[in-house]
Amino acid sequence: MLESMRNAAQGVVGKAIMSVVMGLIIVSFVIWGVGDMVRGFSSSNVASVGGSKITAQDYRYQFQRTLQQYQRRLRQPFTNEQARAMGLDRQVLQQMISAAAIDEEARRLGLDVSDDALRAMITANPDFQDKSGAFDPQKFASLLRDNDLNEKYYVAELKKNALRQFVVAALATGVAAPKAMTAAEAAYDGQARSADIFILPASRAGDIPAPSDDALKAYYDERKSSYRAPEYRALDVVALEPDSLANPAEVSDADAEAAYARVAGKDPKYGEPEKRDLEQILFPSPAEAAEAAAKITAGASFDDIVKARGLKPEDVALGPTAKDAIVDSAEADAVFALPAGGVSGVLSSQFGPVIVRVKSVAPSTIKPFAEVADDIKRKISAGRAGEKIQALRDKVEDLRVSGKSLADSAKEAGLALQSIAAVDAKGRDPSGREAALPAKDELLRSAFASDVGLDEAPIPTKDRGFVWFAVTKIEPAHDRSFEESKPQVEAQWRLDQIDKALAAKASDLVKQLRDGANLADVAKSVGAPVKAVADIHRSEKSDLPPSVVAAIFREPAGGVGSAATPEGRAIFKITADATPPADALDLNVKSTARQLDGAVREGLIDQYIAALRKSLGVTVNSSVLQSAEGG
Repeated sequence: MLESMRNAAQGVVGKAIMSVVMGLIIVSFVIWGVGDMVRGFSSSNVASVGGSKITAQDYRYQFQRTLQQYQRRLRQPFTNEQARAMGLDRQVLQQMISAAAIDEEARRLGLDVSDDALRAMITANPDFQDKSGAFDPQKFASLLRDNDLNEKYYVAELKKNALRQFVVAALATGVAAPKAMTAAEAAYDGQARSADIFILPASRAGDIPAPSDDALKAYYDERKSSYRAPEYRALDVVALEPDSLANPAEVSDADAEAAYARVAGKDPKYGEPEKRDLEQILFPSPAEAAEAAAKITAGASFDDIVKARGLKPEDVALGPTAKDAIVDSAEADAVFALPAGGVSGVLSSQFGPVIVRVKSVAPSTIKPFAEVADDIKRKISAGRAGEKIQALRDKVEDLRVSGKSLADSAKEAGLALQSIAAVDAKGRDPSGREAALPAKDELLRSAFASDVGLDEAPIPTKDRGFVWFAVTKIEPAHDRSFEESKPQVEAQWRLDQIDKALAAKASDLVKQLRDGANLADVAKSVGAPVKAVADIHRSEKSDLPPSVVAAIFREPAGGVGSAATPEGRAIFKITADATPPADALDLNVKSTARQLDGAVREGLIDQYIAALRKSLGVTVNSSVLQSAEGG
């Protein structure tokens, strides 16, 4: 059973199912384990589902974990009252009830997972393996300890997780969205339009009289919350990074040259290898390939062969290709021996016989070793700094444990201290400038979930370094007074007035177009050039602002309209509208089908769980629930 589950999870369907399952499971098995680790609460039950009980301590544990997750995301305290106000307490309980319902069904079906299968799942988990891929008992124990788990409860919850996955996978495997639904969605996504567009610039808004203080004050009062100052925090930061310990002089030329050989042509920092823009015709048999090659020798062109075989340019285009991207070495040698514009004879590829044309050649830009030797030596030295980093980390931690401040610990360890006077949760100082911070995203998340005076664990960095921080001051978020905000208020008021004036002028121009005026003439009347834009899709990236794309698809085919842009106001007329038939083999249609299949499966699973809950019976003890929340 476990093997079939593992195999199912490798495919597209399996992965889609597992993504749904994980949305239903209360917490991932890596951090599960509540039972005997949580003490101090009544053994009364918050809810029951059939024969399963959700205890107060289990609910309390999960509720508090969820609060902590929200606090980290919001980077500010998140109280029980706030959680209840947004219904988070009920959401957590409903998730736990759904999981308990699946557990009950697994028991009814008599499902089980053997100890050998559980052992195999644990030893196969990459999180518990060393660099060689072997199971590391110490790493396993350490990870459980870091998450306040014990092995017995972890294994029990892992077993529950496996059984839940099996129940839901058995239900949803093979379920797909109706073809009509996929076709309709593909048609919506595939619809393409073309339009003629011109921009009515902000300068056409005319003179905007200066506002009175009373007008600005009224404008401020209506939008006071938008001028609110964010919370700022003062931080002491100490970074221990491999680059800071790197000493290029310690690295030999031989080691650097060996590293250069591995990265030259692969790391864009050191240049790109020669690339050739290739076209390739794949033939079903050597005989047909030989016949085409003979025609080319006799004077036919590569394009003649493409046309004769009913192929489109996109069917034969390989695009810019490096030599090592061609799997067959003989084919690669032949292709890279051709001049620009050259056509090969019949070549053997991994897919069958081919004829290749080199459209153009982009020469190699790989930098010589002498030019990059210092940088490569620095990287090698930084990579070897692991032992030094660990020793310094231990030294700083020992000093902090002994009672020294982060500043004093850094000084004694010979590390630089960075003092940040004020930074908001987005990393900006009060003037709006970006603060230079190491491990910026993780540092800000951690700092805004911390408090003054707390000793936080160092943050591991991607390059295997560490960053310490201490919050030294918190300036709470507050409303700025009108006088403080006046420059911003006036600037925003002016932008709004310009937008209103442009919208009125654009409305008049659109009316002219709807009455039959020519778009080129209307654009000329305001001194704006017309731009033709083709192949506009709803969901694909475009040079047009999203607001303009949305407006173009709001209008009927052949319609006209306008939309705000950063430069002013866009006026457009739709010149073409086409919806190609859905091709089941098209990659975009396949992607749409996968998304709809997942949505259908998720809906089916939701209905199944709702039916389980109804048949099993669910009871909730509100008084115990309130007590467990701390309310």
